[in-house]
Amino acid sequence: MALFEHLVLLLFVAAVLLIGSRRLGLPYPTLLSVAGVAVAFLPFSPTIQIDPRLALVIFIAPALLDAAYDTAPRDLRRLWVPLLVLAVGAVIITTAAVAVLGWKFAGLPIAAAVALGAIVAPTDAVAVNAVTNRIDLTRHGSLVIQGESLLNDATALLIFGVATAAALQSDADNGLARIALAVPGGIVFGLVLGKCYVAIADAFSGTQSSIIMQFTGTFGVWLLADRLNISPVLAVVTYAMVIGQIMPGRVTARDRVQSYAVWAAVVFVLNVLAFLFMGLQTRAIIVALPHEQLWPALRFALLILATVILVRIVVLVIYHAVSSRVWRAIKPLWLPKPLSWRATMVISWCGTRGLLTLATSFALPPNFPDRNLIVLSAMCVVLGTLIVQGLTLKPLIRWAGIGDDQEFKAAMSKARMQIIEAGLASAESEPPAVASVLKKQFQETMVVAGSRRDPQAPTRFDTGLARAVAAQRSKLHDLRGAGEIEENVFHELEQELDWLELSALPSSEIELQEI
Repeated sequence: MALFEHLVLLLFVAAVLLIGSRRLGLPYPTLLSVAGVAVAFLPFSPTIQIDPRLALVIFIAPALLDAAYDTAPRDLRRLWVPLLVLAVGAVIITTAAVAVLGWKFAGLPIAAAVALGAIVAPTDAVAVNAVTNRIDLTRHGSLVIQGESLLNDATALLIFGVATAAALQSDADNGLARIALAVPGGIVFGLVLGKCYVAIADAFSGTQSSIIMQFTGTFGVWLLADRLNISPVLAVVTYAMVIGQIMPGRVTARDRVQSYAVWAAVVFVLNVLAFLFMGLQTRAIIVALPHEQLWPALRFALLILATVILVRIVVLVIYHAVSSRVWRAIKPLWLPKPLSWRATMVISWCGTRGLLTLATSFALPPNFPDRNLIVLSAMCVVLGTLIVQGLTLKPLIRWAGIGDDQEFKAAMSKARMQIIEAGLASAESEPPAVASVLKKQFQETMVVAGSRRDPQAPTRFDTGLARAVAAQRSKLHDLRGAGEIEENVFHELEQELDWLELSALPSSEIELQEI
């Protein structure tokens, strides 16, 4: 009961803070994390303990699926070079740099220092998406950031598993073999279960059970992969990509609208709780350290934070310099056209860490060498990247001048005109009176779609339909107020008008804003 009361209180606090986040123009993960730290040190602060493995499945699995569902395998293939550099190279280099500092300045055993490096090296899909979601980036840049956050966990967890086994003097060779199999095993497992979900999804179409199946499938993939000692992260990512490529052509519009609305709400609430929880853990981490060790530990943690940020910048600067020279010389097909220097700097600043880093550090056994120092460093890196990079990312993008993605708008305009032409061709087979109306509507839409400024703006038909629906809705409420219709009739007609109104709105106005 106490846990539920604390959750209700936290959600209320979060809702109030989100209003401030919107008005101040701050990323909500940053504000919520800082608020969590502040609340943690109040005398009446709630103590909320959650098992790290449970936290991962509850908070990470749905957010991973939400992000991976919109990621196409062809995009990952096209951008494999920068993704390899970030998801493998940057993780290894960051781990090595942090391990050297941990060994030299904090006296950590080599294996424990490597484990710390693996914990703080990967960016977090939840944190990255939450921070960058409301910020305009080019399509190329967004795909690189998103793909990296989905794939770098495999590299980090492989290193972490080997280092942990070595630090605890367990069978490191068997651990290495087992973890090496976890990566391809997770991909194959996700592929198989994704195909299984697609095969049975039609049986639940048009029912509320389809939403239940979506969530049980997501959590089930993670839990089963975890039990089988294969990568649950890669299993969920692969599973999401499979259904994301196949299901859109097999789902009705009504099911899709309902599903998107539920997922957007649930993932957002889970993100909000996750960032608050991260802040609330601060007191427990600091209390665990002896007083005389606290300030040296904090200084070391800040050193790790600076190293994590700096290494990412250096890796991306070097990659940009090399890839630009190769591109200018031979323009190979395997290398995507490099981004500008300014865009590269923006991507280098999108290295926020999150719940995955914190949960991995908490998952260390109690007898792990220097566990408290490692957990404090992980917390510092998470909060530091969320605060420092989260607060400065938007100004950096404005300085770089890369927020307006003209390439995306041009592609949107071209594709929209092509599908409108298909609608015009279909109208030819309708009766003359119907065909005339459809053609006028499509022609109006074609004019709007040709605009490179806003190819999805409402047409005059849309505006007129919206006014007509507003008049119908007013009449419906009058009928209800006068008692001329029953509640069941009112709600059925209300839903009908809702769909009409949605059809008259551009997609940018249909989508719910996070804050």
